[in-house]
Amino acid sequence: MKVKYFLDTDTALVEFSDRSIAETKEINENIYIDLDRSGNLVAMTIEHARQQTSLPFLSYEQIEEKATHQTT
Repeated sequence: MKVKYFLDTDTALVEFSDRSIAETKEINENIYIDLDRSGNLVAMTIEHARQQTSLPFLSYEQIEEKATHQTT
């Protein structure tokens, strides 16, 4: 996954995969999603990103499933 920010247009692009885009859907006037032929999410574009997101505070956290063991 890649996150790109274009300062000149205040646009954030979140790329989830490198698959070919078959369709773009407007979620609202500032958010668009790109889908592949199977309807899988490829990318998301966020216009006016500073107003829409907490972009300067971007973080990544991987959550791993905790093993549960019961003793009887």
